[in-house]
Amino acid sequence: MQTERYSHGHHESVLRAHAWRRAENSVGYLLPHLHSGASLLDVGSGPGTITVDLARRLAPGNVVGVDASADVVDQARAHAAAENVTNVTFETANAYDLDAADGSFDIVHTHQLLQHLARPVDALREFRRVAGADGLVAAREVDYAGIIIHPHVPALDEWLDLLLRMGRNNGGEPSAGRRLKSWAQDAGFTDITVSASTWLFETDEQREWWGGSWADRALHSSYADHALEQGLADRADLERISAGWREWAAAPDGWLLMPHGEILARG
Repeated sequence: MQTERYSHGHHESVLRAHAWRRAENSVGYLLPHLHSGASLLDVGSGPGTITVDLARRLAPGNVVGVDASADVVDQARAHAAAENVTNVTFETANAYDLDAADGSFDIVHTHQLLQHLARPVDALREFRRVAGADGLVAAREVDYAGIIIHPHVPALDEWLDLLLRMGRNNGGEPSAGRRLKSWAQDAGFTDITVSASTWLFETDEQREWWGGSWADRALHSSYADHALEQGLADRADLERISAGWREWAAAPDGWLLMPHGEILARG
């Protein structure tokens, strides 16, 4: 069995990016299918910003967020408390073996989790079990190999090559977006709706935020640790990649498009 490790880790620079995620910018494909009172399980809920947004929309429905990291679960609980959202709880859990009965949630949602798993089909089978025959499984995943960046900064070619190789070495698939339909079919779903959406970072503020986040991640997060451990880069390479992100962020015509695959699956 292939070993899996979370490529990005939980450095502040990573969580800074994850905490930007909200229902509107990350779960638009699912929003029309939500209704007050429905129950939802959010697998890989991270700092809880999407989960709490969904809980607001589903109140008084029961919402549970689960993540493998106890530290991140604590942050999610703190976020829910700060936002005064009371119909959501957070727990640590294993995505392959959820502590929930068959068909116990109306919706099982995941965002940017399957790309890090060595067995995404097995995870989707588990989500299908928890959602039951009448439940809905929703998943959204980036497709890193499809990213478009302007202007061309050679160091960012290195960044992407490292990210793709490292993610696969760690047991995952960084270009998960294009594979979601196939994975859902292999997991046994019979009713699959496929869509796609993008994140675009192009304003001065967006470039400063996204480029600054990755400039830090390139040096201080698990991206750097794993690249060094696996012999894919040395410290000079990482410094060059970090500087490349600063260069891109400073470009007034800078533009970065990230494509995502999405599925709504039943049956």
